Amino acid sequence: MEVWTVAILITAGIVVGFVNTLAGGGSSISLAVFILLGLPANVANGTNRIAILIQNIGAVGNFRRHRVLEWRKAILLSLPAIVGAIIGSWIAADLNEETIKKIIGIILIILLIVMAFNPKRWIKGRADLQKKKISLWQYVLFFFIGIYGGFIHIGVGYALLAGIVLGAGYDLVKANAIKVLIILLWTPLSLAVFWGHHQIVWSYGIIMGIGNFVGALLASQLAVKKGAVFVRYVVMAIIAVMSIYLLGGITIKL
Repeated sequence: MEVWTVAILITAGIVVGFVNTLAGGGSSISLAVFILLGLPANVANGTNRIAILIQNIGAVGNFRRHRVLEWRKAILLSLPAIVGAIIGSWIAADLNEETIKKIIGIILIILLIVMAFNPKRWIKGRADLQKKKISLWQYVLFFFIGIYGGFIHIGVGYALLAGIVLGAGYDLVKANAIKVLIILLWTPLSLAVFWGHHQIVWSYGIIMGIGNFVGALLASQLAVKKGAVFVRYVVMAIIAVMSIYLLGGITIKL
């Protein structure tokens, strides 16, 4: 592997890890980079799971160190998501990516509007919801989020953040901590499915994962230090760009 290839993978990984940890959508960058470097789309999708796994190990560790991770609820919410992710990974080869991109773009615009006009729910959290037991609809919701995460992962962070903030009542800092733990728990099983289908290039995934790890550490550190207000603005900015990109309003060439 040439030096310039390693440099591209690590640099892209830092950006992806930062974006994914604070919000989501970074996998659109990593998949584009893998495909640009010659990997088939399905192999790029599988290889990306290595970087995601490494990234979330770093993010979870940092959130845990700062004591903002709600372990019990995160693990409970992860159970249906894990089942969904396994199913989504198995049927990833049949994914109509262009249709899904349009759907995600529309959902992101709706989420952006919600975040813009109801900021307190995202910044302060709701103690009453945090104390409630997880309802059946939340289990169902996180099951379907897991299916999509197993499919292609692009934008799944936004769905998780919405479910954790609006459904469970956590502010964006704690929601991010729960989000990365849920993804960390389902990714090894998703990775195993792609590995079984021979759709992983380990060298590319590990090298980009190093960058992802660094980006995730930086993002989780900023999230804790700057607080939910800062995270909300970053998330809104990323959502705005990602929604326009996914709906074809802008073209990103690497």
